[in-house]
Amino acid sequence: MVSFWKQIQQLQWDDHRYYHQCRINQTLHLVSACSFLVAYALLFVDPASAGIVGWAVGMVTRQSGHIFFEPRGYDHINDTSYAHKEDIKVGFNMRRKAILIAVWLSLPVLLALSPSLLGLIAPAVGVAGYLHDVGLMWLALGVGGLLFRTLHLFFIRSPSWGLAWACKILLDPFHNVQIYWASPIALLRGQRLDPLKDGQH
Repeated sequence: MVSFWKQIQQLQWDDHRYYHQCRINQTLHLVSACSFLVAYALLFVDPASAGIVGWAVGMVTRQSGHIFFEPRGYDHINDTSYAHKEDIKVGFNMRRKAILIAVWLSLPVLLALSPSLLGLIAPAVGVAGYLHDVGLMWLALGVGGLLFRTLHLFFIRSPSWGLAWACKILLDPFHNVQIYWASPIALLRGQRLDPLKDGQH
């Protein structure tokens, strides 16, 4: 169990130092983390709303930080190139994220064109019913994406690393609040990049 927790901590540290150096990205991750915590709570009372909050707020803010603000030049702090960081990323790198986002955006269109999903579900009634179905589809996509990458890691790395990554993803909202709560303050003080130091945990 100690070794498994160390795997999670290593994944968290690598994720932070490689992919979250920009204070704007960190701040957006803080907003995202708070929305995901709301989504976690909604899972118990309204799963469809959880899916909408998680994707429309949590994922949009989270991925906007990566796409628009995170530096893509040479990483002098970690002495590595952006291309190398993309190659070694355990979870969803930008290429895999692009596929996931494309599927996410296509689902509402698919439901609008075929409310019954070609006869697989009962057609929604009205806008509220449509949004309910979209939320459930987005929730299923999130769960499916997590399970798919976890199983993929089982084979390309090991079952323990796959499970560690899945746990890391589920713990991200709590961990992001813990490490990024002060990022908006640093940003307001004019600090665009986190002054990370090699080996800092």
